[in-house]
Amino acid sequence: MSEKNNESDNREKAKDIETDTDGNSSSTAVATIGSPEDAPADFDKAIVASGFGRFNLILLIVAVPATCANMFESSTMSYILPIAECDLHLTLTDKGVLNACAYAGMIISAIPWGYLSDTKGRRKVLVCGYFLTCICVLGSALSQNFIMLVTFKFLGGLMVNGPAAVLFTYLTEMHGPKHRSYVLMVVGMITSASTLLLPMLAWGIFPRPWDFVLFGGLDIHSWQIFLLVCAFPSLISGLVLYTMPESPRFLMSQGRNKEALEMLQRIYHINTGKPKDTYPIKSLVLEVPSRDAHEDEVVYTIEEKTGDKTEPVKRQSRSLLDSLQAGMLQMRPMFHKPLLGLALHCYTMQFCIFLGMNTIRLWLPQLFASMAEYEAQYADEGGSATMCTILEYSVNKTFETLTNHENVCAVPKTVSMDMYINNIIVSFCGLVGYFFAGAINKLIGAKRLLTYGLLVSGVLGFALYWSINSLTTIIISSAFVTVSGVAVSSLLGAVVALFPTQLRSLVVAIAMMFGRLGALSGNLLFPVFIQIGCVPPFVMVASVMLLAAVLSVFVPNPKKAAFT
Repeated sequence: MSEKNNESDNREKAKDIETDTDGNSSSTAVATIGSPEDAPADFDKAIVASGFGRFNLILLIVAVPATCANMFESSTMSYILPIAECDLHLTLTDKGVLNACAYAGMIISAIPWGYLSDTKGRRKVLVCGYFLTCICVLGSALSQNFIMLVTFKFLGGLMVNGPAAVLFTYLTEMHGPKHRSYVLMVVGMITSASTLLLPMLAWGIFPRPWDFVLFGGLDIHSWQIFLLVCAFPSLISGLVLYTMPESPRFLMSQGRNKEALEMLQRIYHINTGKPKDTYPIKSLVLEVPSRDAHEDEVVYTIEEKTGDKTEPVKRQSRSLLDSLQAGMLQMRPMFHKPLLGLALHCYTMQFCIFLGMNTIRLWLPQLFASMAEYEAQYADEGGSATMCTILEYSVNKTFETLTNHENVCAVPKTVSMDMYINNIIVSFCGLVGYFFAGAINKLIGAKRLLTYGLLVSGVLGFALYWSINSLTTIIISSAFVTVSGVAVSSLLGAVVALFPTQLRSLVVAIAMMFGRLGALSGNLLFPVFIQIGCVPPFVMVASVMLLAAVLSVFVPNPKKAAFT
């Protein structure tokens, strides 16, 4: 119902409702006597009235370390593979497992984190998730063997998946309809910038001769220092988000309108610098029966929206079992039309995109390292570093390291400067691409950007097979990572816009779960396929991206979806 119709209905209801005896307005009122401006506001009207300014800028600044923490947890292994090969006695399969193990943890934790976000709140999940992620990253930095590293990376994926998914929801719920799509695009730019930061950190740390023994028994190498540094974004994110407010959208969906109004007043004060009591919205639409918050109580509201209630209804605190049962009822619409078909559609696309994008992205450091080593070794012979040649060289070199470990690893492992530079170039291109993506999104729309981006990604994925030298590989891989990254942001923006508020975090969490499953599958299959031949890995990548492009044609246009 339009805002104008809401105001008309509220004026009609106001005729039959008496003024509060104390003369004060209630944040949970359904209607009040007075001018239309005093009528209860829905969330979109309330968040727009809070303004766009300093608070929103602070949110985006907070998103920088948070997004870095998310990206680091899933990407750091790809950079240590060429360096830690001798220390951990890695096979090609082991390398695939290290790239994939964090995603395995993310898959398992997807639904529990989504449920906690929709019951405990966005802020609590973000704060606890990032603190726990920091602990797991510190554990991986102290790992002494392959099993320890895999275990801590798995636990890290288990912890980071919650805040990684909830961050998108939290940011969109803190902005009005006008800015939501652009906020997600900015987050995509930050994500791309974080991928640029990783090779720069590797460039600054890996060449250092940092090899020593800690506490008399822990062997520490430069790649472990690299992992230690990567724990700081998680720690910073947890500390900063602890000071941020809860999402007013979440509070309203739980019937906690009084708290929601206080949060909106706080946002208004930060944005405008004006006193909180000058916030123009005095009451909020009563979406569900009002309730007061209780400390450490599990809350999950399943009542349908009602517009004819005139008095707040207080309810007794609910047990965890009652909350879980209510949560199951809340999720029931997910298993019926039309949400079931739409959800499965988005999940399949997410699986395909992450399989193709993250397989190439996470194996690029290893491929660039092999490429630099091959070109240095055969520079005098004028050998051409075609993609097939590099894959064959990488397979043979890994086998030689395992069978002749003492001789091959007698000298500390060094990686050519070209490996770092090539990865920096790819990441920088991704960052630049996002600046143009915003203009393209405004010109052709999010849905077309999604479809065209996936189509181009599929073509580029197979074009890697015909790469004839390192320059060609850099150009094609840069374009692939950039375009596919923009497509992921577009799809997540559509998911946020197409589903109801009470299910939004859960849907995003499940979509990310399918995406992680795709990344897990791709990184386990890639080393298997490259040992079979040169063609299979690129056919796999191209086919899933093209399939996602076809499916995107049937996704509803996000512009026509209401934020409900």
